[in-house]
Amino acid sequence: MARTPFRVEVLTPEGLVFDDEVGMVSTRTEIGSIGIMARHQPLLGRVVPTELRLYKSESDIVRFAQGEGYVQVSEDGVLVLVEEAQTPGDLDVADLKEKLRKAEDDYAAAEENTEQQRRAGRDKRRWEAFLEIAEGA
Repeated sequence: MARTPFRVEVLTPEGLVFDDEVGMVSTRTEIGSIGIMARHQPLLGRVVPTELRLYKSESDIVRFAQGEGYVQVSEDGVLVLVEEAQTPGDLDVADLKEKLRKAEDDYAAAEENTEQQRRAGRDKRRWEAFLEIAEGA
């Protein structure tokens, strides 16, 4: 089934990662998965580390390992603002395993209910999600 195309931009602190029309966006917010199509209700949500999928067509899907950030849906399209967005092919499994091990160690060493523990917990969730994406690529 053909979908009405709409504009999507994916931005990281390093700059624009994606800017094109798609038929659907699939990501995950803090409260669950979300699929966004043309004429979606306006929305501002917080996204969590996951695989961001941008469906240009049923068979042409642009994928990114997405860090934490925000998704904004407006009448002009969708804006995804994330800490990072990497294509699955650019992910290094060994590097991600090392980053995950360090985040787990940092989390275990941090005092309960501190910013250090929260930061290590966010890093742990990001590297777990990125590792899952990399191993599935």
